[in-house]
Amino acid sequence: MIRLREVRDSDLPAFWDHLSDPAARHVAAVTRNYHYDKGHFDAHWSRIRADPDVVVRTVIADDEVAGHAAVYGPPDEREVTYWIGRARWGRGLATAALRALIDLAATRPLYAHAVADNAGSIRVLEKCGFAVTGHGTGYARARDGEIDEVLLTLN
Repeated sequence: MIRLREVRDSDLPAFWDHLSDPAARHVAAVTRNYHYDKGHFDAHWSRIRADPDVVVRTVIADDEVAGHAAVYGPPDEREVTYWIGRARWGRGLATAALRALIDLAATRPLYAHAVADNAGSIRVLEKCGFAVTGHGTGYARARDGEIDEVLLTLN
């Protein structure tokens, strides 16, 4: 269904298309400057690709770039993130990509955050063994307001 591989320069235009999609940003809710500004995007990807502590992979489906997935953070606070292009939502790609990624990152626990109304992302995380371990609130730039968040943990 999918495969993960090292990120290539040629993947970045697809990542930009995925991350800058307004509808996808709204669903994800919590966004950063690199979702809105190409200069910030380029700097972000340069930084994370150079960081040996970040495990980041391109998600390939049907021989095309479908998204990316990563594990990052200090050793005792490792967190997962993933982003699949909206055109490919609902096909199980995020679940398959996250399962493959957590197999690469043997560190436990792993953490994840999701906006509480993003049932799809929460379901992906739970199917991969994450359990809800907390709740909070935060500011979501994509929604220009406070959102409820869910913290999930994989032990």
